Amino acid sequence: MPGSLGVHALVRRAHEERVLAILRERGGLSRAQIAARSGLSRTTLSEITGDLLSRGAIVVVNTDAPRRAGSGRPAELLALDPRSGQFLGVDLGHTRVRVAVADAAHEIIASEVSAYPADSGWPERLAAGIALIERVAREQGITLAALQGIGVGVAGPYPAGAARDDVQAAFRDRFSAPIVVDNNTRFAALAEASLSEARDVLYIRLADGIGGGLVVGGRLVAGAGGVAGEFGHVKADPSGGLCRCGKHGCLETVAAVGPALKAACVRDLAELAARRDESVVRAAMDRVADAVGRVLAAAALILDPEQIVIGGPLIAAAPGIVARIGAVVAAELVADRPGPPLAPARRGPVVRAARLGDDDGARGAIAASFRQSPLLAGYPSGSSS
Repeated sequence: MPGSLGVHALVRRAHEERVLAILRERGGLSRAQIAARSGLSRTTLSEITGDLLSRGAIVVVNTDAPRRAGSGRPAELLALDPRSGQFLGVDLGHTRVRVAVADAAHEIIASEVSAYPADSGWPERLAAGIALIERVAREQGITLAALQGIGVGVAGPYPAGAARDDVQAAFRDRFSAPIVVDNNTRFAALAEASLSEARDVLYIRLADGIGGGLVVGGRLVAGAGGVAGEFGHVKADPSGGLCRCGKHGCLETVAAVGPALKAACVRDLAELAARRDESVVRAAMDRVADAVGRVLAAAALILDPEQIVIGGPLIAAAPGIVARIGAVVAAELVADRPGPPLAPARRGPVVRAARLGDDDGARGAIAASFRQSPLLAGYPSGSSS
C-alpha cells in the first residue's frame, strides 16, 4: 500500500483521519480547536479541512458567535456530514452483489443488494456492483467523495488471477480511495469476530460450497496462498464421493447445501426447514453436524480459538445442528480437561451460530478497509492495492 499511495498521500490520509476522528469524538469544533487537538499546523489544517469540505466529508454547522466574548470575527464550527460515506464494502457473490456504506463513526448508513445470473462473468458482476453503489448513493443522498477505504469481497479462493486485476481496475477507475480485496467468506469471518471481544475466531459457512476464515489476534489471516480457512476441502469421509476440487470425501461433499438436501430427501432449504423435526431429516442433519464437528475440532486442536462461529443458509434452515456441532467439538477436544500442575483447567472454544445475515461479507469488507488505514494498520498488506 505505501508504494502505491506514495509517502505524501499516505501522510495526508493520516492527517485527514486524525481530523475526522477528532470531529467524530468531539462534534462541532472550530479550526483552532481542531488544530490544538491534532497538533497540525494552521496551514496543513487549512488544506485538510478545505479538501474535506469540498468533498462533503465535513460541513459548516454553526459559528461560535453565541458564546464569544468581545469583538472579532466569529469562528466557523466544523462537523462530520452524517450522510458522507467514509467506507464502502462490496460483496460480489455467485448470484448477487451486496453493498454497505459506513460513515465516519463506522456506523452502517446504507445496505442494498442486487441479483445477477449465476453464470455472470466478472465484467457483468463488476458492472452490477458499480451500478448498485451509484444507485444507493443517488437514492439515499450519500456522498462518496470522501471515501477513506473500500473493501471488496469475491466468491471463491482469492487471489484469482485475472479476477484480481479486473476487481482492482474497476474500482480504481471509479474511486480514488485505497482498495482491499479478499474472499467474501473471510470477510464474513472478520465481521463476526468484530461482534465480540474474542480475538481468535474460527468461522465456517455452510452454503452451496463451504468456506471459512481465521481471525488470529484480531487480524484476518489470508495465508501464504490466499486460501486460509478452506474447510470445505478438508477430507471428512475417506470413502466419500468426488469433490469439485478433484479429491474424494471433502467436507463439501457431505455438508454443503446440495448434498445435505439430498441426504435429507428434500428439494430445497424451505422444505428442509419445514420438515426438520422428521426423523429422516434429523438423521441427515446429524451426519452433517458430525462431519463438520470433526473437521472443526481438528482445526481447533491446532489453532485453539476462543470462538467457533458457524454461518450460512443451512444453519438458518436447520439451527439445531449448531448445538450438535458444538457437542462433537467438545467431545473431540475433551473440554474442561485438567491443565499442568498449578494451571487452570483448559476449556474448549465457544461454539455459536453466526449473528449477521447476508450483509456479513460487505460488513467484513468495511472492517478490513478500517484496518488498512494509516491509523488502523494491521490488515495483511499483500491483499491491498
